[in-house]
Amino acid sequence: MRVCSLSSVKNRIVLGAPLPFSVRDAAHMLLLARGQVIADEAQLTELFQRGALVEIEELAVSAQTPRQVSKAQRLTRLPSDWDNSKQQVRQALSAPVAELAASVDGCTDHLLSLIELSPDVALSQVVRQPEGGAGHYGVNHSIHAATACLASARYLGWNDAEQRRAFQAALTMNVAMLDLQARLAHQVSALTNLQRETIREHPEKGAEMLSQAGIDDADWLEAVLQHHELSDGSGYPRGSSDIGELAELLRFADVYTARLSARSNRPAMSAQQAGREILQMAASSPLAAALIKAFGIFPPGCMVKLASGEIGVVLRNGAKAYHPVVAALTNAQGESRKQPLTRDSARSEHTVVALLSAQSLPMRLSDERIVSLIGGE
Repeated sequence: MRVCSLSSVKNRIVLGAPLPFSVRDAAHMLLLARGQVIADEAQLTELFQRGALVEIEELAVSAQTPRQVSKAQRLTRLPSDWDNSKQQVRQALSAPVAELAASVDGCTDHLLSLIELSPDVALSQVVRQPEGGAGHYGVNHSIHAATACLASARYLGWNDAEQRRAFQAALTMNVAMLDLQARLAHQVSALTNLQRETIREHPEKGAEMLSQAGIDDADWLEAVLQHHELSDGSGYPRGSSDIGELAELLRFADVYTARLSARSNRPAMSAQQAGREILQMAASSPLAAALIKAFGIFPPGCMVKLASGEIGVVLRNGAKAYHPVVAALTNAQGESRKQPLTRDSARSEHTVVALLSAQSLPMRLSDERIVSLIGGE
């Protein structure tokens, strides 16, 4: 019986509503049958503390049934669900080998449900990364790279199974150096010899860990193994020049999302700068082009200034790369509006004239505010 923790599928639970799956204890004994109810937060917390589990196969079936909560309600708790997902991913990627595959499946289902609810909010999570390196960098980067791979795979028209594989391969590509990534994000000194060795070996060790966990998807394992290889043979760990398509996509997503995050030794790049770097790496690659087009020149969540003088946040991509739809948060004088106005930047008076930092706004935009603006569209 393949299982995942109940906490990893918290987003699928509606308090007071019939459960879409059964809940088991740590010994796999039945605690609550499908259709029974978790009454309140206290009962839910107690189940989490007991290490309650859900069967993976039953979870997959339940995902096909209609949700019993409105999209508006789900959007309300989306910021907290995204925040909770980071801990779930950390637990999954740090799980014992015997539990790794099921844990990755569980947090994948959770994350995909959040992305499906609002793909533009998911992209904004990648673009609007925490200031000052808040959170666990390795976990955040795994989620961001997986989100980027999924967006690219969808843009390329890959089928559902291929999209899920791309997502999971990106989520797990650094499983063998997760905590080292977090340390390196704050390290200003040169790499030690041991750190260099760990970095060089992590693709091979990661693929071995996943294989030992029972993951037998050859394309997934190959992508993890090859995601630092280069077509000229100068990559690592094996110096291979015969690189799979998925591995190449992982490498582009790895670089692109890393550049959007600040490190101790460098500031974060803008989406435009990161996109230019990817194009310099592989100008003729359709995979690189798909990644950039999936996000857009001005991805959701970016702060921009319009020709009108208004400052706003990008809600979604428009018909053309340089013409996003923007929520104007200020008037032409830079004064905050009580209610934002939607602007089509394809119109000359609302053309985007500058990409701004979040600090350029006269107000602070909370995660809840971003979701209400982007997710409500």
